[in-house]
Amino acid sequence: MPLRNLARTFIADSYYHIYNRGVNKRIIFLEDPDYQFFLSLFARHLSAKPVTDRAGREYRRLNNDVELLAYCLMPNHFHLMAYQNNEKGVLDLMLSVGTAYSMYFNRKYKRRGPLFESNYKASLISSDDYLSHISRYIHLNPEHYKNWLYSSYRAYVGKSKPPDWLRPQKVLVLFDSRAEYENFVNDYEEVKHSLDLIKAELANY
Repeated sequence: MPLRNLARTFIADSYYHIYNRGVNKRIIFLEDPDYQFFLSLFARHLSAKPVTDRAGREYRRLNNDVELLAYCLMPNHFHLMAYQNNEKGVLDLMLSVGTAYSMYFNRKYKRRGPLFESNYKASLISSDDYLSHISRYIHLNPEHYKNWLYSSYRAYVGKSKPPDWLRPQKVLVLFDSRAEYENFVNDYEEVKHSLDLIKAELANY
């Protein structure tokens, strides 16, 4: 069955919302080091300075091809927002990250076969309004999003220093301050909570 939200042709100088989950909705981050390893893959390819493997060989650098703007890792899925400077930026980054993490996870937990449900989905973000709303959606994924360690939210609102491989400014420039962005996210929290309650009631109907 074709995936409606899967971008088959990527466009240069464009924003994308990228997401995927574990096969059969399985957990893909079992403990803290798993989250940390996944994030280290962005450092590997997007850091300003080269990163080398144990043999001293440089990993492929993609920091001029694609920028990671926001992220949130959840136990059985992840959301990313990226801007690519050329048409292969997202493709190259997600191939490297997905392959490396699957190999790490299967080796660590002594399993075989696909880890992710399918090819990741990637939706083109076509406007500044959509860009800001998608960043908010990503950051509101965890119930306790303000203290969730595996999200870019704290870096956005100045609670932690962003790593050099995270580029939040393309979103933050749409706001007068970090405080305004924080209010933008917080204002939607109650709405999201109400919608979640309605969905839960309908699911049990």
